[in-house]
This record gives sequence, structure tokens and C-alpha cells, in this order.
Amino acid sequence: MTHDPNCIFCKIIEGKIPSRKVYEDDEILAFHDIHPWAPVHVLIVPKLHIPSMVELNDEHAPLMGRMTVLATKLMRELGVSNGFRTIVNTGADGGQEVYHLHLHAIGGPRPWAKG
Repeated sequence: MTHDPNCIFCKIIEGKIPSRKVYEDDEILAFHDIHPWAPVHVLIVPKLHIPSMVELNDEHAPLMGRMTVLATKLMRELGVSNGFRTIVNTGADGGQEVYHLHLHAIGGPRPWAKG
């Protein structure tokens, strides 16, 4: 499935729900989290609707690579110089709340203190 009409991230990608974008290209959208855990907290989301990491296969490897490299670039551009954390929650037991694959990139003073 390339799009889920009930998915909040698909709606953000389509522009139906506003976001504070920090990056966008044909495959990826990155925006500030509305409930940040740290001074800098962005979500990096593929435009292709992939519910979670469980659905990934070999064809998604380039996309996931681009997402992780983008996290480093965005943290640098957003002024994070003392380290950052990347998180992909997968499934209910993994803490996933929105079932559209997304990578959290969080930085600033002790962003992992909350969880």
C-alpha cells in the first residue's frame, strides 16, 4: 500500500494536516515532533506507507539508508553538536504509536532522559 487514508502521517505528507517541515524530497518528509522529548526532535518519515519495520524487505534498504544519513545531516543543520539519538519503535511491544514507519532523531541536553 502506498497510502493509507486513515494514517495521520499520510495526511501530513499530503498536506491535509500542517507540520513544521525541516526536509522534503520525493521519498522522505521530515518534520518537528509535536510532543518533543528534547530541544530538537524530528520525525523522518518515508512517503511510502510502510506500517512498521516488520514490513521492510531488501528493496527498502536504500530508503532506510537515506533516512539514517538524513538524521545526521538534520541534527547538524539544527545545531545539535553534542550527540543525538535515533529511534525506530516497532510494534506495540516496541512502543510504536503511529503505524507508519518513522525514525525519531532527538538531540540536545540528555534527550533520552524521558525514556
